Amino acid sequence: MSYVDEVIERVVKENPAQPEFHQAVKEVLESLRVVIEANEEMYRKEAILERLTNPERQFIFRVPWVDDKGNVQVNTGYRVQFNSAIGPYKGGLRLHPSVNIGIIKFLGFEQIFKNSLTGLPMGGGKGGSDFDPKGKSDREIMAFCQSFMTELCKHIGADTDVPAGDIGTGAREIGYMFGQYKRIRGVFEGVLTGKGLSYGGSLARTQATGYGLLYLTEEMLKCNGKDIKGKICAVSGSGNVATYAIEKAIQLGAKPVTCSDSTGWVYDPDGIDVAALKEIKEVKRARLTEYKNYRPNSEYHEGKGVWSVKCDIALPCATQNELDIEDAKQLVANGCMCVAEGANMPTTLEATKYIQDNGLLFSPGKASNAGGVATSGLEMSQNSERLSWTFEEVDEKLHGIMVNIFHSMDDAAKKYGMEGNYVAGANIAGFEKVVDAMLAQGVC
Repeated sequence: MSYVDEVIERVVKENPAQPEFHQAVKEVLESLRVVIEANEEMYRKEAILERLTNPERQFIFRVPWVDDKGNVQVNTGYRVQFNSAIGPYKGGLRLHPSVNIGIIKFLGFEQIFKNSLTGLPMGGGKGGSDFDPKGKSDREIMAFCQSFMTELCKHIGADTDVPAGDIGTGAREIGYMFGQYKRIRGVFEGVLTGKGLSYGGSLARTQATGYGLLYLTEEMLKCNGKDIKGKICAVSGSGNVATYAIEKAIQLGAKPVTCSDSTGWVYDPDGIDVAALKEIKEVKRARLTEYKNYRPNSEYHEGKGVWSVKCDIALPCATQNELDIEDAKQLVANGCMCVAEGANMPTTLEATKYIQDNGLLFSPGKASNAGGVATSGLEMSQNSERLSWTFEEVDEKLHGIMVNIFHSMDDAAKKYGMEGNYVAGANIAGFEKVVDAMLAQGVC
């Protein structure tokens, strides 16, 4: 049995009931097979893959808090510090009822390669809780965040582990967590990113993941002889990533016509109205059922269906495994030419293979979704220097990072005879840097 197959088998056996983690490991190691087999003797001797697929540390802890009725509620908190070979652990905190250790491990594993691709000195980590912020008062969210940080603060620091936001964790939650960290530890340091602008946050951080997705997509199209201008985009999601992907797509001359949330989706043939979307989601925190009040010509549909719309570019920006094989077949049948992931692993393995086999351009999330963590890295730099850069400065650096990420994965794919396979290219480019650092630092 090959080294790759041995490690995949071991991961599945030693991490039962964690399908998302199994999926992430299989996807990465399968695409790295050509590199690993070329160095199999050394990698096996150094147990590189075993060390890469086993987190350096995992924390699971109880999070008790008091709701507005005076009742004690209990959630579970997680932090997985996966790999620190190239820098302090870096990765978001997800607050969602679906969160479990397997999902956190899948996200942390992906983060290793995503952070490596940015070119910034950041290792991979991830955390969160099964707490659901939806329907909670500000006081309840503060109570949860303070309790969560009371335990988490023992394990993080500006040069150790720097969490950020993710699904369910926005500026409000980061603020409450930062306040509690400062209160307990007695230091004001860049321990969290995604902070408010008045206390160390970075301009352009809110827009970064969505903007970065479009910067990479534009470069990928350009290098394949295509132009983003005039292209119809189908976008899923309506959070930060989707909203600012839509905004940047419009700025680049494309026409995004869909968005979605957990209950349904919108089709607007005239192009999504970003101002209306922001009003509904960022101000009112309401459902997309309200979108038709702003745009009478639009359509609202319950459930799932974004990928049924005829489009040139598909941008899945919601959550993992949202685009399955049937969706992929529909996109291909409708003449879609490009899929770029804005979320973490939003396309199933089967769907990804079908998309690639049918000749569509495909960018994996660890590359096209990296704008958020890249700008978090820029926020860390600003905090360390006690400086604040302008929006234009940050946006320019973000654009440069995303263009470089595309060329890194393009070059890596070509180097190993897999031109156009950007999944393999992204994994190889991220992997080689991390492994070089691991080997240089000895067995640790």
